Amino acid sequence: MSITRNASYSTRRRGAVGLGLALVSAVSFGTAGSFGGSLMSSGWSSGAVVTTRIAVAALILTGPALWLLRGRWRALRASAGLIALYGVLAVAGCQLFFFNAVQRLDVGVALLLEYMGIVLVVLWMWARHGRRPGWLTALGMAAAVAGLVLVLDPSGGVDPLGLFWGLLAGAGLAVYFVVSARQDDAVPPLVVAWGGMVVGALTLGAFALVGALPMEAARADVELFGRQVSWLVPIFGVSVVAAAIAYTAGVGAARLLGATVASFVGLTEVLFAVLFAALSVGQIPTVGQLVGGLVVLVGVALVRATENRTDVVPLPPQAEADEVEGELSAVSGKPGA
Repeated sequence: MSITRNASYSTRRRGAVGLGLALVSAVSFGTAGSFGGSLMSSGWSSGAVVTTRIAVAALILTGPALWLLRGRWRALRASAGLIALYGVLAVAGCQLFFFNAVQRLDVGVALLLEYMGIVLVVLWMWARHGRRPGWLTALGMAAAVAGLVLVLDPSGGVDPLGLFWGLLAGAGLAVYFVVSARQDDAVPPLVVAWGGMVVGALTLGAFALVGALPMEAARADVELFGRQVSWLVPIFGVSVVAAAIAYTAGVGAARLLGATVASFVGLTEVLFAVLFAALSVGQIPTVGQLVGGLVVLVGVALVRATENRTDVVPLPPQAEADEVEGELSAVSGKPGA
């Protein structure tokens, strides 16, 4: 009886920690628009912002990642293929595809197409693991998508090539959540994020070299949150907050919540992005956007309630409790007791 109670408590604790990490990740990702927008308004190209963001974040995480990898190099080699896939598609590809879509579509339409990746996550879990979504999950998915439509207001036309790039960005987002949820405790989330960003930075650099990614930068002061600041301030913000913290917390959240729940909680990034836009450039949300935000949250709550850890094969109570300790240790990078 006590073992069952302990396992139940550990499961709830795991869910709470995962939800907290997912929200930290969403808030952090939500700042990217404000930081990146201040740079682009001063002459930076989107390619330069994205490449700098990922490269600087990879550099910042190198020290902690190498420290966590002590004695785990074999595990890193075993996961190298998965991390490379994560870096190419989820880090570099997703952003490159999105910015290509924005060149042909309204930002709202491009974002909506990118966040269709949550539907791909559900379909992947169904096709790959036989986890057919229940009717409440389907209802939550419909509510979340409807809420996104209200928040993003995708009223622009749809260019076929832009649609193609937007859907590819959605596929990259799906890869981000599915790969992040892989239960490999030997490789800490921070190391996965670091490895993915190293691969992503190299990939974006290669695209820049062949001219597929315009690279223009300026060193003039920029306006951020109503104040003139050095261009280094948004570079620090977009690299540390919107990349290093965001990706690391996101991987940890997906491991604890599973790909499906983590992807739906990740939708709150859009709501935080709208909030930060209101703070930075005074873009006050409309009534429709506020209603849409509530609808998104309802959809997330439905999925959270019905899919809670169904992405992971259930374990016996004691084994589950042992797994929880291992996962919490993996998130922190510390060995279990």
